[in-house]
Amino acid sequence: SKACLGTMTWGQQTSERDAMAMLTAAVDEYGVNFVDTSELYPAPSSAETSGAADRVVAKWLKDRSRDDLVISSKVAGYSADIDWLRAGGEGTTATKGQ
Repeated sequence: SKACLGTMTWGQQTSERDAMAMLTAAVDEYGVNFVDTSELYPAPSSAETSGAADRVVAKWLKDRSRDDLVISSKVAGYSADIDWLRAGGEGTTATKGQ
């Protein structure tokens, strides 16, 4: 689609119910097939909310075809400022080849 649905506020400023309604409207009513998310969303990131946007998208997809969507996500590397993201403080195991 020409537009991408961003999820940066889902799970903190935007409730799960509202986020699900946004996904439904974007996909079913407006033909959006591109969703952007991140393991750090919602922003600002915190240990309590990290991954909330991903979980909303996953829950919404439960009864849908994943093949109809392009989902971009981002993984974060180690940072001393977000040491709660990786157990023990180790860096991500994601590689360029993945």
